[in-house]
Amino acid sequence: MSGRDEPDARRPRSVYGVGSDPDVRYSLANERTALAWLRTGLGLVAGGIALTSFASFADLSVLLDVVAAVACVGGGCLAAYALVAWRRNERAMRLGRPLPPPSALPVIVVGIVAFAALVGAYAIWSGSTR
Repeated sequence: MSGRDEPDARRPRSVYGVGSDPDVRYSLANERTALAWLRTGLGLVAGGIALTSFASFADLSVLLDVVAAVACVGGGCLAAYALVAWRRNERAMRLGRPLPPPSALPVIVVGIVAFAALVGAYAIWSGSTR
């Protein structure tokens, strides 16, 4: 058996060095979920960059720059969460434990609702002052 075939030779060791290999379908589903979170994060970063570029070309409100910054930071946070969630889920599967609850989901929902309320309130306020 070569060194690459040994389970403890895979990295990160904090994930692959514990327990036993789960059904490959579950590991691949966990990976696909992490990649979906990464795509969403990358989309937010790209959208934030596009929005701030558009705002500078069109000489638009500073609010668009704030929205763009929030999108970029949110995208980076989603990318970090993808790695943390993948690791937690993979370890739980390898150890035969229940999957941990989605810790970031409630935070994301509350953040989006609060952000939408603030931007909506700004839109209503700026429309009434014109």
